[in-house]
Amino acid sequence: MAGHASGAVARTGQNPYLRFVAALSTLAGWVSAGMIVTSVIITCQMIWIRFVLNGATIWQTEAVIYLMIAATLLGLSYVQRLRGHVNVDLIPLALPRRMRRGLAVLTLTLSIVIVAIMLWYGYEFWHVAWARGWTSDTVWAVRLWIPYLALPVGLGLFLLQLVADLVAVVLKIDSPFGLEDA
Repeated sequence: MAGHASGAVARTGQNPYLRFVAALSTLAGWVSAGMIVTSVIITCQMIWIRFVLNGATIWQTEAVIYLMIAATLLGLSYVQRLRGHVNVDLIPLALPRRMRRGLAVLTLTLSIVIVAIMLWYGYEFWHVAWARGWTSDTVWAVRLWIPYLALPVGLGLFLLQLVADLVAVVLKIDSPFGLEDA
């Protein structure tokens, strides 16, 4: 596939920062997977209660929604580490190695700035929910700071992974865009 193996993992070399961020991203990926499995189990339990036992469900739908959103946010850094996000590599493939490195630094820097802004507003949103004691408008009335915590945590982990990717490219530990020289 265009000079690189699918499923390539970001390289860390012996750099302690890169290895630490890789471990955090991997842990976040496992937590995210656990949240998805938990959501499936809760959904099955909800179906059993509603359609087999003909009972009412109170918290299940809301819990599944919050778990799936949190799993998505927490999984961002792991997917970035595995290079699983959508990547159009037509331009990087057409560029010489030096220009490819420059483009990688530019795109990673822009991504870091955008995610940092999202992290700032995500933290602010979480903090307002926590400070004001917001709860959901459902019977369960979950304290919203709990599910909203996935915003700053997930985006923070994603930001760390993007910075690690930038460091790896600048220090020539990893190839730009994960593409090896042809």
